[in-house]
Amino acid sequence: MSLIVSRARSTPLPNLLAWRALGFRTICSGRLGLAPSSPYTPAPAGTKILESFKEEFEVGSGVITLETGKIARFANGSVVLGMDETKVLSTVTCAKSKSPGDFLPLTVDYQEKLYAQGLIPNTYMRREGAPKERELLCGRLIDRPIRPLFPSGFYHEVQIMASVLSLDGKQDPDILAANAASAALMLSDVPWGGPIGVIRLGRIDGQIVVNPTMDELSSSDLSLIYACTRDKTMMIDVQSREITEKDLAAALRLAHPEAVKYIDPQIRLAAKAGKQKKEYKLSMLSEKTLEKVADLAATRIESIFTDPSKGKFERGEALDDIGKDVIKVFEDEGDQESLSILPKAVDTVRKKVVRSRMISDGFRVDGRHLDEVRPISCESHHLPATHGSALFSRGDTQVLCAVTLGAPGDAQNLDSIAGPPKKRFMLHYSFPPFCTNEVGKKGGLNRREVGHGTLAEKALLAVMPPEEDFPYTVRINSEVMASDGSTSMASVCGGSSMALMDAGIPLRAHVAGVSVGLVTDVDPSSGEIKDYRIVTDILGLEDHLGDMDFKIAGTRSGVTAIQLDIKPAGIPLDIVCESLENAREARLQILDHMEREINSPRAQDGTYSPRLATLKYTNDALRSLIGPMAALKRKIEEETGARLYFDDGTLTIVAKNQAVMDKAQEKVDFIIGREIVVGGVYKGTVTSIKEYGAFVEFNGGQQGLLHMSELSYEPVSKVSDVLHIGKYITMMCIDTDVRGNIKLSLKALLPKPEPKPASGPEKVPVVKETVSVETSSFGETVASLPSVVEPPQKSKLAVPAVVIRTAVECDELEKSYPVDKNTKPKRTAALKPDRKLKSTASKQTVTQKEEEVFKSIGPEETVTSCGETLKKPPRKKKQSGDEAGESASVSARKLKIGTEMTAKVHQVRTHGLVLDLGGGIRGMYKFEGDEETEFEIGDALQVKCTSFTTKGIPVMALVDDEEL
Repeated sequence: MSLIVSRARSTPLPNLLAWRALGFRTICSGRLGLAPSSPYTPAPAGTKILESFKEEFEVGSGVITLETGKIARFANGSVVLGMDETKVLSTVTCAKSKSPGDFLPLTVDYQEKLYAQGLIPNTYMRREGAPKERELLCGRLIDRPIRPLFPSGFYHEVQIMASVLSLDGKQDPDILAANAASAALMLSDVPWGGPIGVIRLGRIDGQIVVNPTMDELSSSDLSLIYACTRDKTMMIDVQSREITEKDLAAALRLAHPEAVKYIDPQIRLAAKAGKQKKEYKLSMLSEKTLEKVADLAATRIESIFTDPSKGKFERGEALDDIGKDVIKVFEDEGDQESLSILPKAVDTVRKKVVRSRMISDGFRVDGRHLDEVRPISCESHHLPATHGSALFSRGDTQVLCAVTLGAPGDAQNLDSIAGPPKKRFMLHYSFPPFCTNEVGKKGGLNRREVGHGTLAEKALLAVMPPEEDFPYTVRINSEVMASDGSTSMASVCGGSSMALMDAGIPLRAHVAGVSVGLVTDVDPSSGEIKDYRIVTDILGLEDHLGDMDFKIAGTRSGVTAIQLDIKPAGIPLDIVCESLENAREARLQILDHMEREINSPRAQDGTYSPRLATLKYTNDALRSLIGPMAALKRKIEEETGARLYFDDGTLTIVAKNQAVMDKAQEKVDFIIGREIVVGGVYKGTVTSIKEYGAFVEFNGGQQGLLHMSELSYEPVSKVSDVLHIGKYITMMCIDTDVRGNIKLSLKALLPKPEPKPASGPEKVPVVKETVSVETSSFGETVASLPSVVEPPQKSKLAVPAVVIRTAVECDELEKSYPVDKNTKPKRTAALKPDRKLKSTASKQTVTQKEEEVFKSIGPEETVTSCGETLKKPPRKKKQSGDEAGESASVSARKLKIGTEMTAKVHQVRTHGLVLDLGGGIRGMYKFEGDEETEFEIGDALQVKCTSFTTKGIPVMALVDDEEL
């Protein structure tokens, strides 16, 4: 302690900083702590120092590092593989005891956590949940080339975990994870026949690119993943845009040497830091047991599999009977050790029998030749209530596919750190237990179902129309109804491609797929292939007993998707390239059947045909459509059945048929409207009814006038006979003006009536020489007359209709019906301009709106038969009873333009008079300008007919004193 005090005193620093000289840390939270020793101080004896090993090499244009020993040291093997700023960790662990089953329980888990890109999950718990679809696919990508290299009989449980630690957004980490898993297996003590190399190739503008970035892949027409050992192919996965078989074979031959570059660094790293391979007991079948089973069952098995009349289940039942007989023999002998492996022994004998017959005779279990495709049956539009459907059968394999179209908002959100954020084309493959006559439990996401569905999805994606031409989100449900091999290719060629065309989707071409198998004869001593047979359109049994499952899909022009899985420890690349041509020939046969069933997209105009409309609005208008808390949007969706999606300035409406689409668009138009176009058809609600027409609210609250002359081609006496307030009608906009007034028409949407055939001289259509805009006695603005007017029948108007005559007809009728000159009244005194109109009890009141309409009409200007414009001041005169009776003798037949007569005032209106012309005929007279005068009911006026309205009402003018 004295030494510590003396050191503190000898330090020329303040008391607080002097503590550092004593070896203490700075005061924190009221406590003192000892400072760590200097980094340059050598570690004491016995301390374990971590040692890391690294290998660095180049592939393509990138530098790749393999590092081990720094993290995850307790794992059986661990490697961190880095490229640029992307780092992936792969670890391997192995169970100490053997699994009770007779298979390799290998599990590959691939994980993408959002911390690798500095993100927090958007879930409720803010943490990653169940494996996503992409994680399952990447796990299968790692599993497929690794599994065949484990030794036969090794049944210990093995788990490989690949985790993305850091991602720079340039490289897809799936390839890096596969190479890291191979390196981790090389470092572990697990027996494994690796290493392997995995590479991705792209093709941009015809040039092959090694390890393309994710941005480069978006413009590439090829994405090829190739895995291999030093001299053999292990796995192929391809997505392309109709690449030819010749170009694909060339790309495979370029990929092999690039993938081999990953192998030597792994071997060097294993030599530095790898563990000694542990001796595991392998569960091998004894030769003695195999020979005994072969003697008991080989002949019977051969008879079963050489009989093409037996189907899948008949062969299975016969094989079960053979197995039971063999088991009984071993039970009688008490050979318990052989009984435990007897099912595998029977399967091994069956495999030898089937393979030897295919190689020696070239015939298969169902009697087909090696390159023969099973019988095909196609049926489109199988489900009438779906958007599109198809049923495809090939042999005993049967797949039912249904297509559903949705809005852009229905696209799948891919919560992944790599790849696109959304997916608008989805294919969901389902393999229920009943399709193989088994009992099983249906769970969540299945790795096999996800893998098969993604393969079919990639095959069809190449022929889908671009989003700007076809904005729908598309979902395909592929339901396997019966399985006997190659159900994924049945989903591609028959079900999905045909169902898409049945849904009316403009595919560029049909896509077909077929699975090609391989049977080899291998030399046991050297492992070299002595002979082989390529098998087209394999059965489920041939997939199980064969060496290869090579799924190839494409159009007539080229390949769109490939998936190669093998069972032995690799096959030569030459055999793979040879299989491409066999698959092409089979694919063309299948396409012939599909094109005969449906060869072009079906026109969609039925009840179940979906509709999608994209409309542009301002964001303020869209906000008013959404409403507070999206209540208005939800209300529209509930009332119409359509679905509304909003984007920046864009409204997308999706409906299950045209009727629902019309209802939804009407609701939207009523709330926010559209641009008014003359000739456009709109729907609206009648808000008020006037004597001259009705006002209609439509297109987001706009008002338009529907005049009574535009209600129908037939005469209408009252607007209320046709319309009522609240009625929902469809009309056409026929005119708009600069003031924003909108004129609407109902009759513009009605078929124009055919003119009635003339049966006499009075029924001949008369052509009117002049057309004018007139004002009726009720304050209505009357539209111009049609060019051809039918002779009127019995009128429905309150005022009887009058025949409109031309000047020629008037002259002819004037000779036969001359006007009595004695009926003319004497001249009356001019009215004083300061006299005001007297209000009487007989006046009819009008609304303020009617007054405005009446005032907006100018002074009465009508063209007579001679073309003279009449503007006469109002005159009045008391008339005797004799004169009135004489006036009443004028009939509708005698009345014509220019006829002068004495009329009585029948009604006094604010802007005019209703005149009694006699014989039950009513006429109208409109005050001119600000004319102030007095009229009373019963006053006699000398008037002259100047024109007729379209309703046949005579328009009269007072005769001036000078004319008398």
